[in-house]
Order: sequence, then structure tokens, then C-alpha cells
Amino acid sequence: MSSETVSVFHTVQEVRAWREAQRSIGNTIAFVPTMGALHAGHLQLVNLAATKCDLVIVSIFVNPAQFAPHEDLATYPRTLPQDIAKLSALPHTIAVFAPSVQEMYPRGITTDRSLQRGTFVEVLGLSEMLEGGTRPHFFRGVATVVAKLFHIVGPDVAVFGQKDIQQCCVLRAMVTDLHFPLKLVVAPTVRDPEDGLALSSRNVYLTAEQRQCAPAFYRGLRSACDLFAAGVVDRNQLIDAVKQEAIKGGLDIEYISLSSPDDLSEIEQVGSAGAVLSGAWRMGSTRLIDNVLIGFEF
Repeated sequence: MSSETVSVFHTVQEVRAWREAQRSIGNTIAFVPTMGALHAGHLQLVNLAATKCDLVIVSIFVNPAQFAPHEDLATYPRTLPQDIAKLSALPHTIAVFAPSVQEMYPRGITTDRSLQRGTFVEVLGLSEMLEGGTRPHFFRGVATVVAKLFHIVGPDVAVFGQKDIQQCCVLRAMVTDLHFPLKLVVAPTVRDPEDGLALSSRNVYLTAEQRQCAPAFYRGLRSACDLFAAGVVDRNQLIDAVKQEAIKGGLDIEYISLSSPDDLSEIEQVGSAGAVLSGAWRMGSTRLIDNVLIGFEF
């Protein structure tokens, strides 16, 4: 497929006109929201989306509302021409929505939450857990922009990656609470086949030495999974397995969590409902996250 066959839209009006034209001929639409800097993980989401509906639309938008003033909004990789080229190489009919900040936030947006004005979406309870402890602005920004995108695109199916497991939980609750007429699909985390590091747009920030150390967290997650398979359900033992590998790798651990799949509250042992084992760590100025699902599937 050549790049000319990938339709690229920049305005809400263009996307809605495309959507209505596709609806009129009976096509179903799958949606993959991204912030660009596409890697193999994103492309796998697109490939999965293509199995769910007739057409796929991918959004590429670096969302200011989910960044705090001290975070990496200004330096977040923006690679739209390369992203479109990668999508055009896929054997699917794909559209791209690449709006400006003004298009998505017509009344303006600042990363300083105290100065923000306008309409925002909050999923209370889930948003305050885990990542929300250190990034209280984050899920408000995510829920707001995804709600806007759902409203604009009107998809039948939306596909997200498990790497951002809390995001998936927050958005699943939002879809239920706000009665969005779509199915939310969560795809397994895509990992480097050599060392298991979860693919992330922020991996490009890692130095060669940091890149060698970064997979230590996933090795810890796998060790915990092995313990669970052997019958261990105790919180401390599972978390310690992750911590030991992470420390060996020289990672600066921010948190390690064993939480309920239902409300992401911390639990003391894995019960019949299973658990989410997750965490965040830093390597220099780069912050990474990862998780595994224990005893259940999303």
C-alpha cells in the first residue's frame, strides 16, 4: 500500500465526514489512539484492530492535558511523516487523524492543571491509584482526550495495549459510565523478542547502557509469575521477587504494586479474581512502566 492510499485528516469536520461516508456503505470502524512515535507495538495494535472491523483509523496526537509542567511534553518525540510511512506499509485500509492542539482544545490548554479552564473528564477512584499517586493530572488528561476522540471518531471498536494497564481500567470504566457505544479491546504488551523490555516510545531516551539494564524489571515480573505458578500468592514474596531483579539491574524503583483487577486497590494475596503486578522505575530522566496479569485475563 502506498502512502497516497492512507487518508490523513487534521480536522474534526474531515473525520466526521469520512466516518459518515463509511457508515453509509455499511463499513465498521476500529480505532487505535496513539501519541505517535510509532513502534512495532503500535503496529501490532493496528493489525489487531484490522481483524475486528472493516476499516482502521489511527489518531496521532501528543496530548498536553496528560503532562505536568515538569514533564517531557516539549521533547516528546513527534515523527508524523515516519508514522504515516509505517502505517502505509501495512496491508489494511487505514485513516489517520492528526489534529492540532487548537483543534482538540478549541478554548486552549495549559499543562498547569490549576490554570486549566473548560470541560474535562475524570474517572474518580481508579485514577487516584498507582500512577495517579505521583501523576495526579495524568488520567484526567487521558480520559478527557480519549472521550473527545471517541466522540469525534465514533468507532465500533477501540484497541489499547496492556502495557498501560491502569489506563485500560480507567477507560473501561469511562466507557461503561458514559455509555459509549463501542467495544474496548486490550491487546497483550508487545516486547523486545530478545530481552522482554516492553516497547515504548520513551525507550528512545535510554542510553545504550541504560537500555541493557532496563529489562531487569520485566525479569522480576517473570520471576514473580513463576512463583505464582508454583503456588505463591503472598504479596511480599511476589513483590520481593520483582524488587530483587530490579535492584540487580540498578533500576531506580518508584513503586511496585500488587493490586485488585477490579478497583486497583492494594491486596495482600492473590485470590480467585487474580491480580495486577505492576510498577514504575527511572533510568536517569526516563520513566518507564510495566506490568503482568496474574491469575486472570483482561
